[in-house]
Amino acid sequence: MAARGGLLMLENFIGGTFLPCSSYLDSYDPSTGEVYCHVPNSGEEEVEAAVEAARAAFPGWSSRSPQERSQVLQRLADLLEQSLEELAQAECKDQGKTITLARTMDIPRAVHNFRFFASSILHHTSECTQMDHLGCLHYTVRAPVGIAALISPWNLPLYLLTWKIAPAIAAGNTVIAKPSELTSVTAWMMCRLLEKAGVPPGVVNVVFGTGPRVGEALVSHPDVPLISFTGSQPTAERITQLSAPHCKKLSLELGGKNPAIIFEDANLDECIPTTVRSSFANQGEICLCTSRIFVQRSIYNEFLKRFVEATRMWKVGVPSDPSADMGALISQAHLEKVRSYIKKARLEGARILCGEGVDTLNLPPRNQAGYFMLPTVITDVKDESCCMKEEIFGPVTCVVPFDSEEEVIQRANSVKYGLAATVWSGSVGRVHRVAKKLQSGLVWTNCWLIRELNLPFGGMKSSGVGREGARDSYEFFTEVKTITVKH
Repeated sequence: MAARGGLLMLENFIGGTFLPCSSYLDSYDPSTGEVYCHVPNSGEEEVEAAVEAARAAFPGWSSRSPQERSQVLQRLADLLEQSLEELAQAECKDQGKTITLARTMDIPRAVHNFRFFASSILHHTSECTQMDHLGCLHYTVRAPVGIAALISPWNLPLYLLTWKIAPAIAAGNTVIAKPSELTSVTAWMMCRLLEKAGVPPGVVNVVFGTGPRVGEALVSHPDVPLISFTGSQPTAERITQLSAPHCKKLSLELGGKNPAIIFEDANLDECIPTTVRSSFANQGEICLCTSRIFVQRSIYNEFLKRFVEATRMWKVGVPSDPSADMGALISQAHLEKVRSYIKKARLEGARILCGEGVDTLNLPPRNQAGYFMLPTVITDVKDESCCMKEEIFGPVTCVVPFDSEEEVIQRANSVKYGLAATVWSGSVGRVHRVAKKLQSGLVWTNCWLIRELNLPFGGMKSSGVGREGARDSYEFFTEVKTITVKH
């Protein structure tokens, strides 16, 4: 690490060494709008160096036993946990999320990712069948693939980066990670712990920079056979195009336009605070956030009144304030994009019940130029509206009424995405029936964001390709081989 003009200056981590870059990008503090950090603006040269380091490290790392690799992951988890407060403060400043969320969700989950895959790698079994009449035994073996390209987004920086690194290296691969250039600090901090954890040089390489420069060089490299990406659909299309000539393995976790379906027998005392959280947690910048709320007509007016009241109680504040419910959005460009949807809704005749343009946002003087906005509720909006079709990825949700179960299932499924949904009802039969018919990779009933990492995570339709989780990640980060022995 170096400092330039008193600002933090990050360096790439390649082959176990921090390396400076010839050019740098400005990184902004979302709560003030000021430059506070410089991030390497890497390109093909740095990617090539990382590929060479990962290639050199692969034979040694892949030949280690799962038990040996597991111990390294456990040590890294311990070191991250010991640095939890430092990492949480950095994530809060870099991303704009509240310090409370960073302390209670982001960093603990990053620690858990390493612990979880350190354990799960020890429990996979292979298949075996016999054909006695032919005197043959068939069995499978799994082997690591090689160098994995891991491209993670800016909304949950260390959380989602470690969700990829942990299963990849647990399975015996070496990796080249590219965090978002908007949120690179905690990835760089993690690199400082790798040697102490016992991660050999070249097993984990981190190259900072933009998608067009680093990302494209990485996904089109002929010696990088698998790519795990979390981010937007247009970027995923580009990755698919660039990787197609090499027939690479792809895992793509993309966006969502997630519905909440609230039936008249829902427990509103539980439903309303949870739906406020599912709509506005992390400033609405989670792919699993609720952005379309369908409420059965008989309770629509009561729900809307109570939901708007609860939304107005959410405190938007400086991210370092432990009492804040919401911090700042990631960038000026993203703030303007989110606001543009509210302007479009107004032009279409929708009503804005609270938030942007309706209520006053009070911030300290030094945060006036930060990327803040109030949680916003839109109603009287048609299903065809861009606000009901497109992923906004901000603190904006639409509330609309419905009449019948069949109708709401059809409307919930009418978008191109299929990542997550929530269903609120007191009827066990109904929640099973509706969950089965929804085109979503995940359906929560009477809750939100309760995750079981053993089970598959991922979306249908334009929300992605493939699944992540204990078995799914293991299968993605390994190649299976069937061996037949005649005896």
